[in-house]
Amino acid sequence: MDTQSHSWPAEAETLLDDLVDLRRAIHREPELGLQNPKTLAKIKDALAGLPLEFREGPSTTGLVATLRGPANGRTVLLRGDMDALPLVEDTGLDFTSETTGAMHACGHDTHVAMLVGAAKLLCAARDRLPGTVQFMFQPGEEGHHGARFMLDDGLIDPLPDAAFALHIMPNAPHGVFAGRAGPLLASSDVLSITVRGAGGHASMPQDAIDPIPVACSIVTAIQTMVTRRVSVFDPAVVTIAKISAGTTNNIIPETAEMQGTIRTLSPHRRAAVAADLKRLAPAIAEAHGCTAEVEIVEGFPVTVCDSRAAAFGQAVVEATFGEAAWMTMDHPVMGAEDFAYVLEKVPGAMFWLGASEAGSDWRSCCGLHSNRMVLDEKVMARGAALHAALAERFLNEGFGI
Repeated sequence: MDTQSHSWPAEAETLLDDLVDLRRAIHREPELGLQNPKTLAKIKDALAGLPLEFREGPSTTGLVATLRGPANGRTVLLRGDMDALPLVEDTGLDFTSETTGAMHACGHDTHVAMLVGAAKLLCAARDRLPGTVQFMFQPGEEGHHGARFMLDDGLIDPLPDAAFALHIMPNAPHGVFAGRAGPLLASSDVLSITVRGAGGHASMPQDAIDPIPVACSIVTAIQTMVTRRVSVFDPAVVTIAKISAGTTNNIIPETAEMQGTIRTLSPHRRAAVAADLKRLAPAIAEAHGCTAEVEIVEGFPVTVCDSRAAAFGQAVVEATFGEAAWMTMDHPVMGAEDFAYVLEKVPGAMFWLGASEAGSDWRSCCGLHSNRMVLDEKVMARGAALHAALAERFLNEGFGI
């Protein structure tokens, strides 16, 4: 079926006011982590009366709403994440966060609204859907592995035939969709290094073993390791973002602690960097009479978009909105995303949606995770329309383009 045969964009525009209201209600009451009960209640209220089957699990407040068409064909999953970030909002919006220390600074409030819009569009078109659509409302994306918990709880068992997700980008061209085949986002692991020396008086360093210069040497050595041991064609980013040591100005401390992240684009590089760090830090510490303990906690895997799904997404965007609405990305983004867990099991793709203010200089807009991030809510109609177009065309044609 040609996606141009149905005017998803025009129908989505009629829902925009409702999507804005829902997005703002969620934005006012952001929730963190795996338990988002207020957000879940708003989603259920928005979906009330639609021909959907709900599934929930014990580990999270995640919800899978299933729409079954009249024919038992393919199944496609559409995902929107729900949780917020631990930030104090500084936007000055009329609907600013009313929850101290929490803010929707990654656009998940818009993701929920767009997915609700898609559910309404597709429910209205249910009679001509030759298969099943799953709407995955997922908490705990911000480092809490919500998608993995929902998979483990069996909420999308049996697995769908394809899966798609949208993520807004406030500092990208207004209304333009972007994507690529292969790695889209990096794996992200948490790195902690503790250097242990011997404390003493700051005036007599010779009688102590100062862990602070040793920690600094390790930080420098990590950067050298990345540039000299890591191929630019299979990259890694290792960032030490926090160093903690000491209590006052005249005491050499016993320990120095470092925290950071490791980001890679392949399982091979991920394992190799971890092994190098576990060898490098203790060896440098030992050379200075200290010890170093390295702990690496695995986070999200690499987000890999199936080549068929990426090409399919481009075709649907261009058929629905025109060729100018699509941009193929030259390279991945080194952030991380737990939709990766779904894409490890199901062929699919994630796409970006530019949400800068129409007519603005999008390069100057605040980016994701900024406590001053704002966006143009009008793009939510485009996001809902693309969700619907992706689902309808996949149910009719599979990845045929």
